Amino acid sequence: MFRLMQPSDLAAMKALWECKRGEPADFAEKAICRFAGTENAYVAEENGQLQALVLAVPISIRGRAGSYLYGLCSTDNGTAAGLVDFVCAQQKQRGADFSVVVPSGAAQTEFFRSRGFAQAFALRCLNRPVRRNIWSQAEFDTITAKNLCELRQKYAPNAVQMAPEQMAIVLGDLYSRGATLISDSHGYGVYFRQDDTLYFVELLAEDDRAAETLMEAAREKEIIVEKAVVTIGAAQNLFLGEGTRMDYGMIRFEGAPFDVSETYMRLMLEN
Repeated sequence: MFRLMQPSDLAAMKALWECKRGEPADFAEKAICRFAGTENAYVAEENGQLQALVLAVPISIRGRAGSYLYGLCSTDNGTAAGLVDFVCAQQKQRGADFSVVVPSGAAQTEFFRSRGFAQAFALRCLNRPVRRNIWSQAEFDTITAKNLCELRQKYAPNAVQMAPEQMAIVLGDLYSRGATLISDSHGYGVYFRQDDTLYFVELLAEDDRAAETLMEAAREKEIIVEKAVVTIGAAQNLFLGEGTRMDYGMIRFEGAPFDVSETYMRLMLEN
């Protein structure tokens, strides 16, 4: 039986999450209750035993309502497939135009392809030297979840958008893993430092020079840094012609398809 979760399901859901995903129960509870909300958490049950779960996090693309399927856990693929189909149908009844996922690897990619999902939201990964420039200044770790949603809307109006409540969970996860947020009046970025390299997992700015200024300011803060590895949307105007294209997300349309060729998706809590 596929259904919405009930409060009494939470303990079993956390146990399944911990078993299948290897993440602690407190993170599972945060994902279920705060990132998705219990009204968007679905389970599969058989003979009184929890067999699978998935979260349908509310998102939007240019005003179109959709859901981000996250945290799929199941005892077998057949049950997982049935639950995904059920959730997509339920979300369609609620008015969702689409569902998106970020597969964790080749096996999940094939699984979601079999459920009607197609590749979308490609990224570009590029390597750039970062020169020293003491005049490049920026602010660090001052962006709130609400600010981040607003900046996304400003610099990437075609982005997959979350509400600030969901983005707050994403930011908390990023900070817990050592991320730094950098911003100025011309753009912002999210990066991790490892040895002499800055790994920008998001970089949105007005133009190439604005993006370079952010990287230079990050170098001044981190001191011993020589280069950056930058991940940006494949359709972004930054550093055109540079980088290697790579797959990121997938989409399933629950109604009439619409163009997502220039849509940007990143910084999701990922499967």
